[in-house]
Amino acid sequence: MGLSLRIFLVDDDDSLKRLPMARYKRLLSREPEESLEQYAGQRVRCALVVVDLVDRKPVRIEHVQYSIISFDSEGRIDQFEKGKEARLAMEIRPPLVDVTGSRQVIYARHRFAKKRYDSKYKWIPSREIEEAIVAEVFGIEF
Repeated sequence: MGLSLRIFLVDDDDSLKRLPMARYKRLLSREPEESLEQYAGQRVRCALVVVDLVDRKPVRIEHVQYSIISFDSEGRIDQFEKGKEARLAMEIRPPLVDVTGSRQVIYARHRFAKKRYDSKYKWIPSREIEEAIVAEVFGIEF
């Protein structure tokens, strides 16, 4: 048994495009020769799928994360937007100690940060997209 990560970009017409892990890593590391020019200047839906493998064959989808990737004008992952996402993600963590000093005041900054994060950097798939992901992972048709 082992785990594998499959990455799919979801176009505006809800079609899936598999992004090889090696290419995704090159995009993340900002290698100069790597870009996805067709997505230049766009925010693109992405599904990161964790797949459980037995004998190198998928047997179960463990987890799917639906996120949005921002591309810069050259088709590379937008590092400025990635930094904003990381900063907002850090705000989601609740405080370790009571920062208000009051029992009557509820500290909810982290809750609002989560709502902002979810609305800007996550998306909810349709049933058809979920089925298409399952079909791609397992090589079946619905």
